[in-house]
Amino acid sequence: MIDWLLKNYIEVIGAVTGIIYLYLEIKQKIWLWPVGFITSAFYIYIFYTSKFYADMGLQFYYLGISLYGWWHWLYGGKKEETNSLPVTHITSAQVLNLSLATIAIFVGLIYVLKNFTDSPVPIGDSFTTALSIVATWMLARKILEMWWLWILANGVAFGLYIYKGLYPTSVLFIFNFAMSIVGYVQWKRTMRSYTTSNKTQLN
Repeated sequence: MIDWLLKNYIEVIGAVTGIIYLYLEIKQKIWLWPVGFITSAFYIYIFYTSKFYADMGLQFYYLGISLYGWWHWLYGGKKEETNSLPVTHITSAQVLNLSLATIAIFVGLIYVLKNFTDSPVPIGDSFTTALSIVATWMLARKILEMWWLWILANGVAFGLYIYKGLYPTSVLFIFNFAMSIVGYVQWKRTMRSYTTSNKTQLN
């Protein structure tokens, strides 16, 4: 009983910090990275106790990418600008490389989960994890199309968490699904404003 209460208490906190993280992500606030770090720490425990091993491993990745993203958002923009890493479109080379990376991660995770764990949903867990790994890297680089991956990953994850009875987390992910659409629109608008501003300055 105590373990169940602890798990649910941590899950609710993790869901709340996850919503805060998503808001900061949409608004392109750099504080999304430390909040994401905290959220991932909570979800390591949540996914371990629910046997979502790929998602648990993903949280360790998030811990590292949060530090990288924080650094890149601070220092990856143009030197004459402050806190200004611009939103960009994905390149053709990135489409190829990231597609291959997603497939490789997906296949590798399925093999590990099927052969070395008792995961009840190895394919779904592997699929959402592979998409999330690539999407988070794209987030660190502020690539607009990362929202497409989040829309797909969040939709599938919602079904998985309902299946496993992780109801606070499932609420978070249906919210994430809807807000990923909002995020795409907001980032695209920001990118257009940035482009228009640069053209005005050049003229």
